[in-house]
Amino acid sequence: APSKVHIEVPGQKAGFPKEYYDTEDKRTAVQDFVLRLFAGEVQNYSFQAKGSGKSGLLSVSRCGQEILSRSACQMDNHTGSVTVRLEIGFPAHGRTIDAKALEKILFGYLPECVKKTLYFSAVPAKELQKAVHLAEDTASLRRQLKEKNLAAFVADGAVLPRQSGVSDRPMRDAFPFQSPKSLRVEMHLPYAGVITGMGIPKGMTLIVGGGYHGKSTLLKALEAGVYNHIAGDGREYTVTDDTAVKVRAEDGRSIHDVDISMFINDLPNKKDTRCFSTLDASGSTSQAAGITESMEAGSHLFLLDEDTSATNFMVRDAFMQQVIQREKEPITPFLERAEDLYKKAGISTILVAGSSGAFFHIADTIIQMDNYVPKDITASVKKLCSQYPLPAVSVTDFQLPHSHRIMSRPAESSKRLRHNSRGNHSDSGAAKPERLK
Repeated sequence: APSKVHIEVPGQKAGFPKEYYDTEDKRTAVQDFVLRLFAGEVQNYSFQAKGSGKSGLLSVSRCGQEILSRSACQMDNHTGSVTVRLEIGFPAHGRTIDAKALEKILFGYLPECVKKTLYFSAVPAKELQKAVHLAEDTASLRRQLKEKNLAAFVADGAVLPRQSGVSDRPMRDAFPFQSPKSLRVEMHLPYAGVITGMGIPKGMTLIVGGGYHGKSTLLKALEAGVYNHIAGDGREYTVTDDTAVKVRAEDGRSIHDVDISMFINDLPNKKDTRCFSTLDASGSTSQAAGITESMEAGSHLFLLDEDTSATNFMVRDAFMQQVIQREKEPITPFLERAEDLYKKAGISTILVAGSSGAFFHIADTIIQMDNYVPKDITASVKKLCSQYPLPAVSVTDFQLPHSHRIMSRPAESSKRLRHNSRGNHSDSGAAKPERLK
């Protein structure tokens, strides 16, 4: 396997100005910028030294469209020293290192790459400054989300469609995003100045529209909005609450000690859903666990798409409720919990809906995607809601889930376990801890 190598350049020699790395956002942007430059240079020399196997390979982490903090390039926030980590395939013939070829890499190729990319005097100053300014603008944008009580923001002119399902680069000649007037807000940024775009308020937001009109494209852009993006990506000023989580059904996943009782209760086998474990979850159970785990992680925004959700977890129509009585159905649909999630737990939801109109009744904002153009249809849909009333349902009280991350059990379960271990009367055994691999 290639050898892992790191290169260190002291801060005095690297010479990057202190104001370029005095905050985490700016430092991450500089690290990302330097790493991309270094990767481009290293690629020119990869496999120039010959030998067997991976001889001569020079490889660093491949950066996508997101600006992330990566261990491949790190800058010390006090001294400004730069460390780059890479892999080198030492040139060899069989098991014998070719010292002459290795000398070319260590004393020829790598020093050239370092001189061109890890010294401030050598990097393109205007492009680096642009990257730092973009980082400061994006940080300002995220602060204004909280000030304006918004869950997300999509700037006018943003390019949301990607080239393909396997490419994250912006689509050429794509229609630029244009916000509806009723949802348009202004953002004041330190370098880009005043920009406008669609502000999605906190609460319950529906994204609707016909097939292939851009619903999922918008949701994917919001999903990626928890990260900063490089200039030219098209989503530089598309930002989402950074605690947002995309939740979907994940058939077959394992669940360990998760309180899913908010959505699933009174199972026929009497299994305790306040501390639920399984090695092979169904679609609805996995989605219920995903939401609980996101709440435990501190998320304040859920992103959901009907296409990737379990139908019986999301909604039950009136006819089905007549056929299967409430006491025979252990699942409390997300429809009946979404309102309380926001009002009692402060967690907003952005949902792409294409088949069920039940969510219109509880939605605070309804956005229709029409040929990739968003339209605010909240007022007109709310007028129609009276013609299609939801059936009255009885729902158990909303309670925040308990966390059982450290192999703990609810107090009642512990008591029952103690009773059972002493040989006293035993109930159905619902609270027995499961021994899962």
